[in-house]
Amino acid sequence: MLDVVAWVCVRDRRMLAVRARGREVWYMPGGKREAGESEAQALLREVGEELGVTLRPDSLFPCCVVHDDAYGLALPMRMACFFADGVGEPAPQAEIDALGWLTSDDADQCATAPGEGARALSTSASSQRGFAELGSPKM
Repeated sequence: MLDVVAWVCVRDRRMLAVRARGREVWYMPGGKREAGESEAQALLREVGEELGVTLRPDSLFPCCVVHDDAYGLALPMRMACFFADGVGEPAPQAEIDALGWLTSDDADQCATAPGEGARALSTSASSQRGFAELGSPKM
């Protein structure tokens, strides 16, 4: 199972998303945990590397956990998503080519899990900091 973390950053009812070099879809900022890392440590490291933003550890708040197949891979994935206050303005760094501020209307341009996250955020983030367990829609 792929174990990843993601930062949920919402401004003006739009969710921050990133596009990695050579990719066509948007992802939530974050990435894989390294051996021995907690979810919080991985999130702080990944957001710093990808966007140059320093997240305040005392502000981390669980948003949701997405269970899905990793986009483009035949691997199950668990993505723990967190709200957090950041210091600095997000800017593409490392493997990130672009960033965007998306709405639930943009979910079809996202990797599956972030797309589901965007849909869920249209209710959870706008109402309050909420928590949910999310998975792929069942057909």
